[in-house]
Amino acid sequence: MSKKILITGGAGFIGSNLALKLIAQGYHVRVLDNLSEQIHEKPEESFLYNSIKNKVDFILGDVTNPKDWETALKEQEIVVHLAAETGTGQSMYEVSKYFNVNINGTAHLIDLLTNSKHSVQKLIVASSRAIYGEGKYYCQEHGNVYPEIRKDENMQKVDFECKCPICNANVKLLPTDETSAIHPNSYYGLTKQMQEQMVLLAGKTLAIPAIALRYQNVYGPGQSLSNPYTGILAIFSTLIRNKQNINVFEDGKESRDFVYIDDVVNATILAIESKTINNEALNIGSGQATTVEFIAKKLEELNNSTIDINISGNYRLGDIRHNIADLTRANKTLNYSPSFSFEQGIELFNDWVNKQQIQKSNYEKSIKELKDKGLFK
Repeated sequence: MSKKILITGGAGFIGSNLALKLIAQGYHVRVLDNLSEQIHEKPEESFLYNSIKNKVDFILGDVTNPKDWETALKEQEIVVHLAAETGTGQSMYEVSKYFNVNINGTAHLIDLLTNSKHSVQKLIVASSRAIYGEGKYYCQEHGNVYPEIRKDENMQKVDFECKCPICNANVKLLPTDETSAIHPNSYYGLTKQMQEQMVLLAGKTLAIPAIALRYQNVYGPGQSLSNPYTGILAIFSTLIRNKQNINVFEDGKESRDFVYIDDVVNATILAIESKTINNEALNIGSGQATTVEFIAKKLEELNNSTIDINISGNYRLGDIRHNIADLTRANKTLNYSPSFSFEQGIELFNDWVNKQQIQKSNYEKSIKELKDKGLFK
């Protein structure tokens, strides 16, 4: 078993949890991370950074800097490339930032692997369900279809459903498998698509086994509670603790595949240790859809909160309607199946949240930015 592993973005939510479990399993873990203020605010107070501090070989650096990559890659046998700008909405108006970090940052890695001596024997890259856009649906007339981005004119009429791209009829959600069409709705999704393809192509051309893990909506203890571009569980939890009302977009029936952090870490380690998977992309999720309205009400219930939950009809351009991952391939090739139900996971997450200091909510600031760009209606 290889023991030396580099995790880019290793002080982040997924990366820090992965690092701790790998250390417990005997790996020597090196982390390259820039301690982004949006995620960590003050590094000295960051829950995530402090969880790995003095336990890993930590390099304060940036994937957009080739010199930092050069330092980080020395003597490493496995690279888990998690470092990325995330957030669908933010990507729609900070386009160059997302392309620079997610694509150029990955290009620097591949340049060094191609043109320099190295000891890397395996590549794992964090991809995303965002590459699928709206994902896979069923039309009664045309069978399996892949809807285009939902039209602003329909959503203004409170019609949020996905349509058949051929006949424009409402369509039924299906689990999205890895052979589904790749057509992202956001610049974030586009950069993750390119990042995945770059790493898998590098794996083929350089004869380095490479795996892309298409993470669904990851949540759990350690998630940033101050980053307004993070998952809605963290956003809603921070609003509740600040006694602020929750604005649920659309009709509240939009849904996501929420996967607990421990399941994601376990799946990633299965990929790291697999001897047979090579140049393959795999969905990593729960295989279940949970509505945003249910999440808001569940968090309200768990916290005995009296805040108002407003199903507003607001919407963000670029958001998808639904999401369920088909996990058949990951189950077959990795022997992966989720261990945590959403009911278990949300209680564990909520218990952790209530042990943390109450964070200031930056949510309204993020909504104002979207409004100013014409992306929030």
